[in-house]
Amino acid sequence: MSVTPFWVAGKPRTGSIVHEVHSPFDGTLVGSHAEPSPADVDEAVQAAVDVQAAALASTAAQRAEALMHVSQQITARAEEIARLITAENGKPLMWSRIEVTRGASTFRWAAEEARRWSGELQRLDTDATSAGRMAVIRRFPNGPVLGIAPFNFPLNLVAHKVAPALAVGAPIIIKPAPATPMTALLLGELLAETDLPSGMWSVLPLANEQTAALVADPRLPVVSFTGSETVGYHIQAGQPTKHVVLELGGNAAAVVLADWSSDADLEWAATRIATFGNYQAGQSCVSVQRVLVDESLYERFVPLLVEKLNGLTTGAPTEEGVQVGPVINDAAAARIQSWIDDAVASGATLLAGGTREGTTIAPTLLANAPAEAKVSCEEVFGPVMTIAPVAGVDAALAAVNDSRFGLQAGIFTHDVQVAFRAHRELLVGGVVIGDVPSFRADQMPYGGVKSSGLGREGLRAAMTDLTHDRVMVLTGLDL
Repeated sequence: MSVTPFWVAGKPRTGSIVHEVHSPFDGTLVGSHAEPSPADVDEAVQAAVDVQAAALASTAAQRAEALMHVSQQITARAEEIARLITAENGKPLMWSRIEVTRGASTFRWAAEEARRWSGELQRLDTDATSAGRMAVIRRFPNGPVLGIAPFNFPLNLVAHKVAPALAVGAPIIIKPAPATPMTALLLGELLAETDLPSGMWSVLPLANEQTAALVADPRLPVVSFTGSETVGYHIQAGQPTKHVVLELGGNAAAVVLADWSSDADLEWAATRIATFGNYQAGQSCVSVQRVLVDESLYERFVPLLVEKLNGLTTGAPTEEGVQVGPVINDAAAARIQSWIDDAVASGATLLAGGTREGTTIAPTLLANAPAEAKVSCEEVFGPVMTIAPVAGVDAALAAVNDSRFGLQAGIFTHDVQVAFRAHRELLVGGVVIGDVPSFRADQMPYGGVKSSGLGREGLRAAMTDLTHDRVMVLTGLDL
């Protein structure tokens, strides 16, 4: 098997140190890649600095066409990329195919937003002393970006770093997760086919322990990180002068309120909660973890949810129809299993799952889990949910907010007044009405509050986050 190169300033590069990537499901070899040397890393950073003037001088059409090319090539190579994601990440093909579709959409949205990125005019003659004056307000990049991506979406979360940066003309260096670098390296092939200025992008598959110097490099004033809370806040604390964007964890709640009471309503809610508590094997920041059900519906809903969970297909991620695959490695599987066991030992009732086979955890549901149990108050990042009754809307909203995380919440209700109240009162970045908290459209602002992060992704929101206002005042105008 050939060694996949990394990318320095848009050019392929090999090195003397080679790493292998193995399937988290059965350990088979997925591929191998070269490791960048310190000199390679320095060259990539300096190229990002040196290209800034050319990047700013590039036209909206040039950036948009490059982004659209990547979108189209992702679509053209969709099955190949989906199978690569499944091979290195372990997610079932059905989810990898959806991720590929979303990745293509993310680059397409960036292309469209690049053409609309125009700034605004502001009249200043609102006061007599400013007669004949007008401000032109445009946003310019804060500087070259270091994007650090996680393993759970090897294509689309890399896309959410790369696409908005390129759309605004900000050079970017991507460090993919060590467990899943191959998809990002393939994305480099597609970017290399564009006419973006040399130095606009690099893909450096570094080990996590090799990244500290890159994070601290003063030539990279922006760090966009998606991953664990511990690492994210360590970056923020260590780089107080940098613009740091953090997309961290969650323990998302799905709430079924009393008015969501028909058989069809409960069928929909149970199906969606079962599916999205376990998609990506629960390895999503907005995977359903806490299920809160109005006490009037609890006895009807619990057996229905258990039935849906037991009906999920678990198995080899390369097989068609499999819905739940492995978690990323043995260490993650062992941790998740220990959290389940600890919750049961503390008094939780196991309603479904609770077993482990290798890196695969059966879809698990726990009732009566103590509030201090890790499955209740931490991010499991695995196919595990808790369920509890709540006494009405007040109690439900309070329970959602009783968390140090605040990424997204899903509220199953038909009451528009409750919907607006939830939007107003819930301390989260997004509220989804009539569905699970796992819904994300890639163009919408996405991010959290509290321990779930800082800043926003979603193409337009991320473009704003990576830039700053710069004002030009025109004088002597006949307005």
